[in-house]
Amino acid sequence: MDLETLWFVLIAVLWGGYFLLEGFDFGVGLLLPFLPRDEKQRATMFESIGPVWDGNEVWLVVAGGATFAAFPAWYATMFSGFYIALLLVLVCLIVRVLSFEWREKGEGPRWRAVWTWANALGSFGASFVWGVALSNLLYGIPLDSSGDFAGDFGDLFTGYTVVGGLAVVLLFAFHGATYLTIRTRGDLCRRASRAAWRLSLAAALGGAAFLAWTVAVAVDRNDKSVFPPILPAVLAIAALVLAAVFVRLGRSGLGFAATAVGVVATVATLFTSLFPRVIVSSPDFANSLTVESAASAHYTLKVISIVAAILVPVVLVYQAWTYHVFRERLGGEEEEAAPGGTPVSAPAEPTA
Repeated sequence: MDLETLWFVLIAVLWGGYFLLEGFDFGVGLLLPFLPRDEKQRATMFESIGPVWDGNEVWLVVAGGATFAAFPAWYATMFSGFYIALLLVLVCLIVRVLSFEWREKGEGPRWRAVWTWANALGSFGASFVWGVALSNLLYGIPLDSSGDFAGDFGDLFTGYTVVGGLAVVLLFAFHGATYLTIRTRGDLCRRASRAAWRLSLAAALGGAAFLAWTVAVAVDRNDKSVFPPILPAVLAIAALVLAAVFVRLGRSGLGFAATAVGVVATVATLFTSLFPRVIVSSPDFANSLTVESAASAHYTLKVISIVAAILVPVVLVYQAWTYHVFRERLGGEEEEAAPGGTPVSAPAEPTA
């Protein structure tokens, strides 16, 4: 495998890691106004992601930095063509940061409600825009012969990309609900299990529709064959169906693991469908940016490969340690039953 291909795979892995970790983070935010019974349970939901949400966003920073270093032409075109979209993501992320910090500055119900909804809306907006943006890499955006964006903000919204945005929102909400089933106990855990069950059908159907459409778009607009994109697509759909089964059976750890696989496999489907291009040009396919044409010089790729080989394991070990430290369940002490009468995993069970 040449260095250009290696770094394309690494960037796909970084986006997969970001969607995996920030996905349940956003998912919890999406459920904040609807899932908890009272303010105490809502505070527990905030506490479940409080120690880790900012660390999860490091994956986005690293993905952006890696793209800049390894594929500067890809980075430049994305940040020009998706400028308004990325600005909206930034606003949503800032609003979420403020919600964590300012919600505790007041005790009034209206004050806290404002910041609860701010977190939920920020989570929805960021999830939706990320789905739209990544879908556009495959569906195609107007590029001129120099690889510069030649369209406007409205060109980013098509039937496929909007479905992609909504599918990501549903996947994250489902992922967040299963995360709460392994991080909480008592009544809140039971409510999270019920929410996960209710979301499972919509997430599975929405994800399946988007994944099937992705494979079709890859064939129609990116000159790909059905194989290999169909492999991660089938894996993602199977994982989402299994997640619904595990949630119904009260197997919280397996349910979360299945949604995690579903989210990562969805990202893998997009990047597998995209390769060997990094951005498809529409309507002039000849202007598409490829892995080879967008890559940095070989020496640059060699240097950043050495740096990544040293630093990435350190980051992974540190983040794994963080999740280990904050693995205990939160909420009530009593053990509750999951839907269908099957006991939820014991409160002392560590997170998956």
